[in-house]
Amino acid sequence: MIPEGWQSVPLADIAKSKIVYGIVQAGPHDPTGVPYLKSSDIGGQIDCSSLQRTAPEIHQRFARSTVVPGDIVISLRGNIGDTSIVPDELAEANLTQGTARISVAEDFDRDFVFFQLASFDVQRRIHSVTKGSTFVEITLEDLRKIEIPVPQCRRQQRYIADLFLDWNHAIETVEALIANACAQKQALMQQLLPQGTTPPKKRLPGFSGEWREVSLGSLGETYGGLTGKSKNDFGSGSPFITYKNVFENSFVDPKNVERVRIEAGERQHLIRNGDILFTTSSETPEEVGMSSVVTFDASAIYLNSFCFGFRPNSVDSIRPHFAGNFFRSPSMRRQIAALAQGSTRYNISKSALLKLTFQLPDAEEQDAIADIFGGCDAELLKLTGQLTALRQEKAALMQQLLTGKRRVKLPESEVA
Repeated sequence: MIPEGWQSVPLADIAKSKIVYGIVQAGPHDPTGVPYLKSSDIGGQIDCSSLQRTAPEIHQRFARSTVVPGDIVISLRGNIGDTSIVPDELAEANLTQGTARISVAEDFDRDFVFFQLASFDVQRRIHSVTKGSTFVEITLEDLRKIEIPVPQCRRQQRYIADLFLDWNHAIETVEALIANACAQKQALMQQLLPQGTTPPKKRLPGFSGEWREVSLGSLGETYGGLTGKSKNDFGSGSPFITYKNVFENSFVDPKNVERVRIEAGERQHLIRNGDILFTTSSETPEEVGMSSVVTFDASAIYLNSFCFGFRPNSVDSIRPHFAGNFFRSPSMRRQIAALAQGSTRYNISKSALLKLTFQLPDAEEQDAIADIFGGCDAELLKLTGQLTALRQEKAALMQQLLTGKRRVKLPESEVA
């Protein structure tokens, strides 16, 4: 239901020129040519430095789909409905068949339309009219018919858009703080952790003992994940750590588990506090052997079949909170990635990983280094929580303001 003072307007009427897609075949990349936007380029800020370029004569044949700074571009395929605004540094560009241009007419506020296109209700309408099974897209005809609710007062459109721009600024500020915190942690890793068998560049105050060169195999032994299970065994029963949990986290998330039925007498391995879990395969060598450390008292928790575990001989062999950061450090990731084998799918063997050699300090220095990284992680956790809260609050506000359910009162200076 459209609230009083608002109207529902098709995108075709919001655009000052016909909504069109672009080049059918862009040809080979021409470094001196005209940049063009693919579906994968759309969504958030456009990275102009990574754009492909087409020959000027091809661009001229599709001059009707030229985009200029301020235009809204939308993806028609793949990431359907994602939008971006053409930045000022992209003075002239074109589109492909998978993207479309929406040049907003003067009667409407461009930023308001942009935020409206990203709203839950409009996104739902867009995805409800997509066509295809293996090749899903929204047609230009259907896109032009998509209606969005718009305040009849253009100043009100601008006021709502400014509110969301302020939210975006707050979100971008926290994102920048997170990026800076990550960079600082990476710099600390480069200084406090060894580079392969080369000792670290910096030692913490109070520590002077030599780091010793060890192989992973000298510190403990490996064990496998679940075996002999079919899809019917999953969904209920005992908890197990998923591949995704290991892949995404330096330290295992005890709440992120799934269930598997374990029969009496089955010989399956349970994880323990201090274990280091590794993924066995991935689509790229850079993502093989991702590690995650168990730092909680695990009770009857198993490991998925696409990972294996490493159990240190003792708690002092390699300290859990040190190991979580150590095996995710850039230097160790490079060493582990070099062990990947395969062509389309890459794997890592337990035996190869056990031969990995590196420098290691005593347990006390490991704990001190882990405390430094723990402070970094705590700061990142706090900032990530702030970012999540800001995004959730913005989404809730969009649902209220962009549907007219919650009305905004223009400042007196705007009304006058």
